[in-house]
Amino acid sequence: MAEQYFVHPSSYVDQPCLIGAGSKIWHFCHVMAHAQIGEGCILGQNVLVASHVRIGNNVKIQNNVAIYTGVELEDDVFCGPSCVFTNVINPRSQIVRRDQYQRTLVRRGATIGANATIVCGATIGRYAFIGAGAVVRGDVPDYALMLGVPAVQKGWMSRHGHRLLERNGEGHLLCPESGWRYLEKSATEVVCLDWPEEEPLA
Repeated sequence: MAEQYFVHPSSYVDQPCLIGAGSKIWHFCHVMAHAQIGEGCILGQNVLVASHVRIGNNVKIQNNVAIYTGVELEDDVFCGPSCVFTNVINPRSQIVRRDQYQRTLVRRGATIGANATIVCGATIGRYAFIGAGAVVRGDVPDYALMLGVPAVQKGWMSRHGHRLLERNGEGHLLCPESGWRYLEKSATEVVCLDWPEEEPLA
């Protein structure tokens, strides 16, 4: 039976692995054995997916990104060109630390900008937005906008990818594209009032 996903002839997909229907793996990629890629994903040119990596559905990984063992991407994550993940906190060429890989979790809908670096051990919250070139060294709240080196929170982003600046008469933050309301519960927590957390965007 023909595969239900596309792999460019220049790429390598080691077996066994799982790749969902409708996914596309473009030029010069390497998917290693025991990796899992969901449905409708796009891997741009020169992407590495290491062994035992788990990637959800509708994930977009742009050119020159390596997803190392220990990294998990939930549904709808966007990884910008040349963004970087690590999996060992104190690497040394002379010391083997394969049993010390740290877990990095990127939650649903998060965006990681071009050339951003995610130091291992962090959890990136749902729909968080990591700006281009930022260096993230710890956990990031849902919807947080993170900028700089090291990255610091500079505000909140909507699920549609807009900075939340305007408020309505009730004090709710408003997305300028969708009009959805967001409630700032504290300095570290925002929730969307107009769409359930478990639902994808319409």
